[in-house]
Amino acid sequence: MRLAITREPGERYTSCISCHPMRSSLNLMKAREQHRRYRKALSELGLEVVLLERDDGHPDSCFVEDTAIIHREKALICRLAPGSRRGEETQVEQILGERFHVRRTLAPATIEGGDVMHLADRLVSGVTQRTNELGVNQAAQWLEVRIDTIRDPEIIHLKSYVTYLGRDTAVCTKRFVGHPVLKGLDLLVIPDREAYAANTLTIDETVLMSSGRPETHRKIREAGFHVVPLDTSEFEKCEGALTCLSIVI
Repeated sequence: MRLAITREPGERYTSCISCHPMRSSLNLMKAREQHRRYRKALSELGLEVVLLERDDGHPDSCFVEDTAIIHREKALICRLAPGSRRGEETQVEQILGERFHVRRTLAPATIEGGDVMHLADRLVSGVTQRTNELGVNQAAQWLEVRIDTIRDPEIIHLKSYVTYLGRDTAVCTKRFVGHPVLKGLDLLVIPDREAYAANTLTIDETVLMSSGRPETHRKIREAGFHVVPLDTSEFEKCEGALTCLSIVI
C-alpha cells in the first residue's frame, strides 16, 4: 500500500512565511479542519495516511513535501532555504530511514521538494528562491536520475506554476508555456485568475485540486481525469497548496 506522510498545522502556524494579502486572516482551527479533509481524501483514494507528531516549534511544518525528495529506493533529505524552517526535516528523515537509503543535502546547497516535479522518465526542478544549482546537483548525484531545470529566481517553488498529472500531461500557468524543458508534454494552460489551481496532486487517475477554480477543473476533466476539489484557503494564505501537505510514496 502506498503511504502519504502528513503533519497537521502546529500552534504557531499563523506565523508562517507568507506575503499573501490575506495572511492576517489565517484561522488555525479552520486550517486543521481542511487538513483533516485532505487526509480523508487521500485515505479514500487507497493511501495509508501517516500523521506525524505535530511540530509546534516550526510554523511551516505542515508543508512536509519540502523536506524530502524520493526516487526509487533513495531519499534525499532537503536543506531548506529559510533558516527558520530547518529542523522540520527531522521526523521525516526518521520515518523515511525505515524504508529508503537516506542522505542529507550538504551546505551551502539548498533544495526543497516543492520545486521538484516527478515525470515518468526524469525529474524537473526549479532553480528558485528556495533551490539552488548545488542542491539540484546533489539530488541528481544521490538519486541517480536526470534532473532538468527551470530557472526563475523570482518564484518560491516551481510546483506553484506547473504540476504533472500523468500520461504526459501537465497543468501549467502561462509563465512557463513554451519552456524547452516542458517540450513533449501536453500542457493544460490555465487562466491567470485561476493560477493557484496549477498546484495539483494526482493519485492514479484522480486529481486533487483547490476548490473554486471551475475552468481548470473542466480542462482536467476533459483530459480524462477525475477531479476532487478541496478547500485549501488557509494553506493558500501561507503560500502553500495541495502537494505541499504530503509526501506520497
